[in-house]
Amino acid sequence: MIFREVADLYKNEEVAERVILVGVSEHDGDDTMDSLNELKELVKTAGADAVATVVQNRQMIHPLTYVGTGKVEEIRQLLAAYDATGIVCDDELSPAQLKNLEDMLHTKIMDRTLIILDIFASRASTSEGKIQVELAQLKYRLTRLTGLGRSMSRLGGGIGTRGPGEKKLEMDKRFIKARIAQLNRELKEVEKHRQVTRGQRERSSVPVAAIVGYTNAGKSTLLNRLTDAGVMEEDKLFATLDPTTRLLELSGHQQLLLTDTVGFIRKLPHHLIDAFRSTLEEAKYADFILHVVDVSNPQVEKQMHIVYETLENLKITNETVITLFNKQDRLKEQEPMRDGRADRTLKISAKTGEGLEDLKELLRDVLRENKQCVELLLPYRESGTVDLIHKKGEVISQEYKADGIRIKAFVPSELVSKLYEKKITLKVCLEEGGNRDGL
Repeated sequence: MIFREVADLYKNEEVAERVILVGVSEHDGDDTMDSLNELKELVKTAGADAVATVVQNRQMIHPLTYVGTGKVEEIRQLLAAYDATGIVCDDELSPAQLKNLEDMLHTKIMDRTLIILDIFASRASTSEGKIQVELAQLKYRLTRLTGLGRSMSRLGGGIGTRGPGEKKLEMDKRFIKARIAQLNRELKEVEKHRQVTRGQRERSSVPVAAIVGYTNAGKSTLLNRLTDAGVMEEDKLFATLDPTTRLLELSGHQQLLLTDTVGFIRKLPHHLIDAFRSTLEEAKYADFILHVVDVSNPQVEKQMHIVYETLENLKITNETVITLFNKQDRLKEQEPMRDGRADRTLKISAKTGEGLEDLKELLRDVLRENKQCVELLLPYRESGTVDLIHKKGEVISQEYKADGIRIKAFVPSELVSKLYEKKITLKVCLEEGGNRDGL
């Protein structure tokens, strides 16, 4: 936010920036208004007020001024009428568009990308998050040094200037390139640490589920309800930025690691996707994906499409997907929801807890899919094998008898093969629906 001096004998009043939203509709029936409504929420999250909206119907975006010159004049009049401090365009502007609009309107010019980067800069709390955000900001600004003009020269000039820009806005290209190179080196070190952590998880044999979804779909609320993670919950876009991993205890001593990821949004800046690729790719290395969907949002179908589109861009296409139709508590009437790309679906409300016990049972069943139910008798000298079964499988029952340890458990196929190699007495649990393949 910015602060203006107000003629007040007792205090200074904090005043939010007032901006005008600008969009271009290239054909009838597109989602321009929905996108502008979302941009309004983004601007609000960044700390400004959207006081007016301008939409121009054009066959294509104007290459020099984004909108036509006639619409630029209309925007100029609105700036004066609403005492607005700037405009925010719904698409990423080119350097030429930025410069031309600033020369014509003499006000702060911003675009959707700059607002999203600004929000990320204010939300990043870990060192990795700060590196990723600064890297995305610098790459964005590198090609726009001339285009940003006076907007870049305003120290502490409100939204669109958070992060490294506050330290030195008039950085030359050589300095920015050097800083980008340094940040890339730092990010590679962070990625190495992430790979080590990922390797430790794989060796521990604890399966991982990545929580993905559109921003504000309820991912953090779900993680908190299931694991008491203590992640901040807020009804606004990108309430949480840094990923969090927590352990979920299921029945039968089953364990599952849940990893929250950055929320998706339409027109997610490619600089952010590149910078956050190592974080987002947690979903690629997960055993399956929990896709959280806000069913109360009118744009639910579009949001689901954007999530899958983003996953495809990250080449995450073959994982098992469980879609959770969240926020059932907000629906006045139950409407049928489908997700043709999901392997399973479930209705839940992370806020009230509705459906979460069913979710735990579903997760347990998914984890059992690649395991076989067996009954075996282990000699007491095989205590190490008992520990291995507890670590890699799901123990249903365990009894200590005179002839050895009797265990009934779901275990991975590769472990079943090792048990056979050890000549351990073993049979399939048909009553548990065990998979007989390979036995």
